[in-house]
Amino acid sequence: MGAQIREYRQRIRSVKATQKITKAMELMAASRVVKARTRVEETTPYATALTRALSAVASHSDAEHPLTSVVDHPRRAAVLIIASNQGLAGGYISSVLKESERLVQKLRKEGKEVVPFLVGRKSISYYRFRHREYAASWEESTDNPSYDTAKSISDRLIQEFLAEETARVDEVHVVYTQFRSMVTQVPRALRLLPIEVVDESGTPSGEESGHTMLPLYEFEPSTEEVLDAILPQYVTHRIYNCLLQSAASELASRQRAMKSATDNADELIKTYTRLANQARQAQITQEISEIVGGANALADAK
Repeated sequence: MGAQIREYRQRIRSVKATQKITKAMELMAASRVVKARTRVEETTPYATALTRALSAVASHSDAEHPLTSVVDHPRRAAVLIIASNQGLAGGYISSVLKESERLVQKLRKEGKEVVPFLVGRKSISYYRFRHREYAASWEESTDNPSYDTAKSISDRLIQEFLAEETARVDEVHVVYTQFRSMVTQVPRALRLLPIEVVDESGTPSGEESGHTMLPLYEFEPSTEEVLDAILPQYVTHRIYNCLLQSAASELASRQRAMKSATDNADELIKTYTRLANQARQAQITQEISEIVGGANALADAK
């Protein structure tokens, strides 16, 4: 009985120590997710204005650009997978990796060679563990991404897209987690190149309602030069927005997961405390029974 009580008390101490860690991680995620949500909201006006400008270009000009040209028979497709550097975020990592596997299988069924590009140590370890090859990786902070990281990623993807015909990729896809609310984060895959102009809700410009009135623009010095300047910025900002949404989703998922772990620790502590009390009560009962039995044996002997 004594050994059993010591074991329960040791488990209680261990759970309490783990609970302190999960509580601290919950508070850290709660403090960071507010800033992450703010950064997502702050990028929306620029994204809206840039999207409307590109929609106007696509609707009111016949200019062609390499970033908007669709290949008749695409052979290679790049897939940018945005995960995280750290775990303990519930189903955040597994959901985005499952979505990437679904997209990869779809592209391979279409006869395309898939070239992965990875963001976050979890996606990198996922590929390394399975001995899969990937073209490039970025391990910068995933819960606080910078614009420089997005610029580095977009430059590499655009370079691959505009390379020589034998080495180029014909399509670029992005798999990330869309942040909708603190309780809803949805893994999503979108085609980034060739550019399909979409609004913030994910609707392609060609599918917008006929009631949407786009502004008219005059392009100087020429439409081609304007596209050369604005399309790479659009790609960079889309990647940056995907990084920010993934960061907010990661922190929200981690906050929920750590809160659940803290609550489960409370339940474990209550359970082990009850079992320890039962073992202690059984030990006391046994000691009393042994004392009474010994006294009765002495009385009978006399």
